[in-house]
Amino acid sequence: MIGRFKYDNEVFEGVVRGERVIVERGLYCDTFILSELEILPPTNPSKIICVGLNYIDHALELDMPIPKKPLIFLKPPSSVIGHHGRIVYPGTAKRVDYEAELAVIVGKRCKNVPSGDACSVILGYTCFNDVTARDLQKEDGQWTRAKSFDTFSPVGPFITDQGLDICDLSIRTRVNGKLRQDSRTSNLIFSVPELIEFISSIMTLEAGDIIATGTPPGVDKLSAGDEVEIEIEGIGVLKNSVVSDGDQIR
Repeated sequence: MIGRFKYDNEVFEGVVRGERVIVERGLYCDTFILSELEILPPTNPSKIICVGLNYIDHALELDMPIPKKPLIFLKPPSSVIGHHGRIVYPGTAKRVDYEAELAVIVGKRCKNVPSGDACSVILGYTCFNDVTARDLQKEDGQWTRAKSFDTFSPVGPFITDQGLDICDLSIRTRVNGKLRQDSRTSNLIFSVPELIEFISSIMTLEAGDIIATGTPPGVDKLSAGDEVEIEIEGIGVLKNSVVSDGDQIR
């Protein structure tokens, strides 16, 4: 697994092996204890491309028709936080929801990628939480404001390389230890290769970009003081706490 870290004032990438982080320094390597490091978001995306209504069981839950094409929208890079980062509940929102998602991390600049070549442009996979101010989404009739607040894109903790078989992984959300979402990636309507082909036909993808592949059923609200965990089999657990707007550290 690959991660980004901070130690004192230095930011660096490293390979995670158990409780140790190995950092290549050219002719030698440094080794750190994971608990000594601040875990940063594992990527600095130029954009976050999200897919709506991409789980069969979620569409059934909402009694909505299965999309014929991927429904995509964007989130800004300024919304990204990492593992153990704090989700700030905006003062303008009355309901904020979690949405567990499998995230694909793009490995290189690409355009018009056929689905059969998708693996060649993937760096790896990680956990993603598409935090959404649901009342503002309904009020606006579109999704930009509701999904773009700072801290509304927790991602991490680390990137697992593309050797992982993502076709049938468990994906779960727990809030304060209670299971809220429980599905499998086999319920995806559009597969990762299909999403890469579709999205790259529209826009150039850059190394580090995030494709969030959609959320399963069980989406519900968060409150200040909650701890939310997104867990994907073979990838890890992304943990974040929720604070009110007045409690954030400025």
